[in-house]
Amino acid sequence: MENTTSFPLSLANSSGPYEDHYEYYDDYSSNETTALLKKMHILTMVIYSLAFVLGVMGNGLVIFITGFRMKRTVNTVWFLNLAVADFIFTFFLPLSVAYVALGFHWPFGRALCKLNSTVAFLNLYASVYLLMIISIDRYVSVMHPVWAKNHRTPRLASFLALGIWILAFVLCSATLYFRSTVSPPHDNRIIHCFNDFDTAGEGTTKEERQYWISLNSRAIIISRFIFGFLIPFTVIVGCYSAIVLKLRWNRLAHSSKPFKVIAAVIVTFFLCWFPYHVFSFLEMNYRPELRIVLIIGIPLTSSLAFINSFLNPFLYVFMGKDFKDKLRRSFLSAFESSFSEEASSNTTNIRSKSTTESDSHAL
Repeated sequence: MENTTSFPLSLANSSGPYEDHYEYYDDYSSNETTALLKKMHILTMVIYSLAFVLGVMGNGLVIFITGFRMKRTVNTVWFLNLAVADFIFTFFLPLSVAYVALGFHWPFGRALCKLNSTVAFLNLYASVYLLMIISIDRYVSVMHPVWAKNHRTPRLASFLALGIWILAFVLCSATLYFRSTVSPPHDNRIIHCFNDFDTAGEGTTKEERQYWISLNSRAIIISRFIFGFLIPFTVIVGCYSAIVLKLRWNRLAHSSKPFKVIAAVIVTFFLCWFPYHVFSFLEMNYRPELRIVLIIGIPLTSSLAFINSFLNPFLYVFMGKDFKDKLRRSFLSAFESSFSEEASSNTTNIRSKSTTESDSHAL
């Protein structure tokens, strides 16, 4: 038996801060569709929870090592800022998990609704542009080593990182502006956290409101694809392609590891972000025949974007020899300090025994 329902597709099928539209669609939702929705929501919560645990631990470890245990260099500036961006984002993921678990009811207030979503897209832009600047930095180091030696300083890297944070905030400011909370007409006990793209104002017709909602949502999705994927991905591919050609031409690489790391970076970036943008465009041009595809695809592609936040430390930092050496030393230092009291006691006993023996020999 089927019943008629009317609800925003994004609120029903996607989750967390990545819902992009708030447009109501009349559709016939069967029991099979409802069961599929529940399964996708459970899978989404599992992935978000894993991303939270691994992201907070992995990025927190990178922040600790690069911020407090390693010498300040250009690379540590990049990795520290990248880890901070990913850490902040994954730290807020429990709010998204709770949102899905409560059936897309947002009990945390309008301010946290805006903050949670803004942080998500701040991470999106900050992460991708930090990845882009890392690729540019490596390009300059390989292609122009003399200039890099004279001008590549941690101070300059810090200024560039600050510029990236400012740019990221500007690019995600639309989310801060449009994000809001609302109760659906059929149940005022439920509060949704959504993008309110209705800027038509009071006294406008339904058609005018739909026009502005569609125009604003399309502008956000297209600009997000251009500035959050197309531009940085093009630069990353261009820089690493030039590096690979340079290393192969001059035979500067003694092993295949640099090429494998570069390939992993490009493939991971593409797989994590491109599907999300594809499904954003599909949702923007919603048709009833795409419903099942979107029910399955939107949560999965959003989750892939989240997963990128805990893969970054492994790709960019944990593979580095200096970081691994410092990590091993830090763990050894922590392990040794846990026995410091016992070691101190043993040292005191040895010294006491040596003093006694010395005194006896002196006598």
